[in-house]
Amino acid sequence: MAQPHPSFTMGIEEEYLLVDKDSLDLAVAPDALMEACAEKLQDQVSPEFLQCQIEVGTAVCENIGQARDDLKRLRACVSDCAAEHNLVPIAASCHPFADWKDQHHTPKDRYDGLREALGNVARRMLICGMHVHVGIEDNSLRTDLMPQLAYFLPHMLALSTSSPFWQGEDTGLSSYRLTVFDNLPRTGLPPRFDSWDEYERTCHVLIDLGLIEDSTKIWWDLRPSDRFPTLETRICDVPSRLEDSLSLAAVNQAILRMLWRLRIKNQRWRQYDRFLIDENRWRAQRYGVTEGLIDFGRGELVPIPQLVEELIDIVYQDADALGSLAEVSRLREIAANGSSAARQRAVVQEARENGASEAEAMRAAVRFLIEDFHADL
Repeated sequence: MAQPHPSFTMGIEEEYLLVDKDSLDLAVAPDALMEACAEKLQDQVSPEFLQCQIEVGTAVCENIGQARDDLKRLRACVSDCAAEHNLVPIAASCHPFADWKDQHHTPKDRYDGLREALGNVARRMLICGMHVHVGIEDNSLRTDLMPQLAYFLPHMLALSTSSPFWQGEDTGLSSYRLTVFDNLPRTGLPPRFDSWDEYERTCHVLIDLGLIEDSTKIWWDLRPSDRFPTLETRICDVPSRLEDSLSLAAVNQAILRMLWRLRIKNQRWRQYDRFLIDENRWRAQRYGVTEGLIDFGRGELVPIPQLVEELIDIVYQDADALGSLAEVSRLREIAANGSSAARQRAVVQEARENGASEAEAMRAAVRFLIEDFHADL
């Protein structure tokens, strides 16, 4: 029987924070802003859990070129509408100096339920992420590819990291977002399932008990989407630059095509214990691109630039076929020049060396994030 050919379509969801242009602190999204965005973007924009957040999602894209055009349009529209209210969006998984205790959740049934169910764990969710959907229409294929893709999640996290600061302090981590997010239930690396039926049975234990309404309340780093015939990668911080988001989405798509190509040749990526993958997840969360990850086959720590070269080589054929070789190759720039987290730290350090106070150094990081958001628009 012929193996099903996935569409490998792509969709990108991003969450942004809204800041006041003058104070650079977080600001509540006015109803008029959300209404203006909704009028222009329809269902491609929505409020998020906190009132200072806004979420956008591309249409289903056939290729990375379509994804670029749509995501650029979404970012530009949010920026234009925000400007009417003296606000500006930033793409960072944590605001450098805002206090979560000062924020309030959006009054919406879903978010009211989350606040009730999760208590102060939900209140601390002053974080943003990027989710990438790749079209894998066959359920059994999604189940088979999911644990193989999990091997690469730490690589994508390291390259996306954008949350080194929390409440005005350097956390020592490159993705503090995960520290906050992992306090929620049903997070982290996905379990391994031997079949789609096993996955559904497992989810329905909680659904049938009324503990969750559906699998959208399962927040693993990687999951089969409940709404779309896709695998949804949720590990990434939201990159501050548009082109970084596109490179990460492109490599995600290319890896899945590579894994599918192995499958039709009766091959597969070796699966390692979740305990080992989690160690790389921690290293990516802690260091971003500044330290290496473990290559389990070689039993060595390998620097991120070298891992990126090897990854590009592994998916070269697939990225070429998908028309995304330029975007995948651009990962070299992130590995060499630093993710958003490393570049934010450099801005803060430079401000300190020039005599800025800690408060002003953090404001410099926000100004950097504003510039990065608009750099590719």
